[in-house]
Amino acid sequence: MEYFFEAHKVLVEASSDLIARELYNDIDWSQRLIGIKGFRGVGKTTFLLGYIRNNFGNSRECLYVNLNDFYFAKRRIFSFADEFYKRGGKILILDQIHKYEDWSKELRQCYDELPDLRIIFSSSPVLRILEGNDDLKDIAKIYHLEGLSFREFLNYKTGQNYPKLTLEEILTHHREIAPKIINQVRPLAYFPEYLKSGFYPYFIKNPEFYSETLLRHVNLALEIDVTYLNQIELKYLPKLRKLLQLIGGQTPFSPNVSKISAEIETSRATVLNYLRYLKNARLINMLFSNGTNGQLQKPDQVYLHNTNLLHIVAPENINNRNLRMTFFYNQVGYQHKVTSSHDLDFKVNDKYDFGVGGKYTQAEGENRFAAADMLEIGEGNVIPLWFFGFLY
Repeated sequence: MEYFFEAHKVLVEASSDLIARELYNDIDWSQRLIGIKGFRGVGKTTFLLGYIRNNFGNSRECLYVNLNDFYFAKRRIFSFADEFYKRGGKILILDQIHKYEDWSKELRQCYDELPDLRIIFSSSPVLRILEGNDDLKDIAKIYHLEGLSFREFLNYKTGQNYPKLTLEEILTHHREIAPKIINQVRPLAYFPEYLKSGFYPYFIKNPEFYSETLLRHVNLALEIDVTYLNQIELKYLPKLRKLLQLIGGQTPFSPNVSKISAEIETSRATVLNYLRYLKNARLINMLFSNGTNGQLQKPDQVYLHNTNLLHIVAPENINNRNLRMTFFYNQVGYQHKVTSSHDLDFKVNDKYDFGVGGKYTQAEGENRFAAADMLEIGEGNVIPLWFFGFLY
């Protein structure tokens, strides 16, 4: 136990919150069992260490543990938590819970038998924590740490502290808000950099290796998060890689499932399952006309999850249209329902229709808007595209 207290102290003192994450304010930290899901490299560990440092410092009431440690090959989580609790512990942070085989049963036992102990754990986005899991479905509160919004990236780059905006604030008051931002910083000066290398926070320490780091994380996500956690044999990995490249090379991709199944030599049902796995891994986004993503339903269109992935998976398919559409879906879809629009590009919250394009994009009619690139200040229902990066 003392080994982990020492490791905890070193990690907390060495950590630093270089970017304030909006999720921090959205979490109800009083919950007894909290899960933080997120893609590799998105900053889950830094996020957790920041919470510890800001609230507990070196207090032995809180302990951070990485379950990658070989110690947990022989020690049960409950046994460890029980010892920590008896030593006066109140908050146990378990990083990478998916690395432990019987994680859900162990967490349930902790919840039932250690009522005064709060546990916060992190996991891969693929891990099914609540879905079909009777151990945790009624007791765990799950949050997702997304990559950086354009607002978070801009705040870091400029030293500003712009607050997040609601969708209604953007739609109604963008004309009044934009000049206040433009007078301090030119968002479009930072927009191309964000689209290429601003979504994942590891650009902070190693910007020159950003592409290589992202490529490694994408491959690890395919090899471990998608295959291992979904119990897919590793021999099928080349099919997943080929499918992801097909999507990136044609995004926005209107899938012909029969054609894809022939191209990657698998069944139609398997293609639809693979699409779902890639979506759960935060590698792609799927657009449906009704907002559902049932296992056997073909999506209307498929996008890569964010614009940074475009530069890694399919650099030959990078153009303004793909970047704009991917950015809009990524930033708006994190906290809002995004579906296909009948005659524009997207429908949001079953109410607003958006056309996404260049600075001359127009959209006429009630509840219809244009998200226009290369525009600093909009007018009426024409809104600068960068504004939608202020939603979180």
